[in-house]
Amino acid sequence: MAREFEVRREQALAVTPEQVWDAVATGAGNLGWLYPMEVEPRVGGKATRGDSTVVAWEPPRHFAVRATQDGGFSNTLTYRIEPADGGTSHLRMGIHWVHTGVVDDAWRWEAKSDAAEKHVDFYQHGLAEYLRHFPGRPAVYVRAQRPEPTSDPADFAALRRRLGLADDAAVGDRFPLHVPGRDSGPEEVVVDWLSTDFLGLRGPDALYRFFNGSTWDVPIWLGHHLFAGDADEQQATKAWNAWLNDPQA
Repeated sequence: MAREFEVRREQALAVTPEQVWDAVATGAGNLGWLYPMEVEPRVGGKATRGDSTVVAWEPPRHFAVRATQDGGFSNTLTYRIEPADGGTSHLRMGIHWVHTGVVDDAWRWEAKSDAAEKHVDFYQHGLAEYLRHFPGRPAVYVRAQRPEPTSDPADFAALRRRLGLADDAAVGDRFPLHVPGRDSGPEEVVVDWLSTDFLGLRGPDALYRFFNGSTWDVPIWLGHHLFAGDADEQQATKAWNAWLNDPQA
């Protein structure tokens, strides 16, 4: 018997449908808020999101890509973009997971659905931040991860303190961030998202994203979007990896 769940979200975006389309349906746009995903622009085209195929391509209104995985999983990511008043847009986004193989235990399934719900919220917020502050700007994506899963919430709390975030911080707070690998001094960042599972910081030329693993017993990791024209992906990745995995921290 197939098991499935679906996440649906809607949001208003103060940009045109064409700008939303470029953000969600192109490789360059995905680098600015999501993760690297190149898209072959046609139904039946390939997308670099696992073993993915484009299943809807109607620019600038409807885009969908379906990924298949071992064990009978499929994961369909869908965007529907509608024009709104004053050159703005209304986005309806959904993720549909289906498992037709041997279903794993209930806890793992519940963990997957919980992670999907929360990650969608965080990424959709990131999309709005990108379109509000860095629309159309070329981005470099930086990813780093710790090698081992964590089940201790204190690990992420310690990471936040290392960044310079106060224990009683709130969304909207500003503080100086010492960016690893940069010798030009700290940059002022604003907290744009703060929860048990995620931390989002916005700098003058960056969206810094940190992902807690303790809720789902996976490693802590980060995925940053750098918009400075001189951003070096390899150098930044090396520096953030060293920071994240510093044994002295």
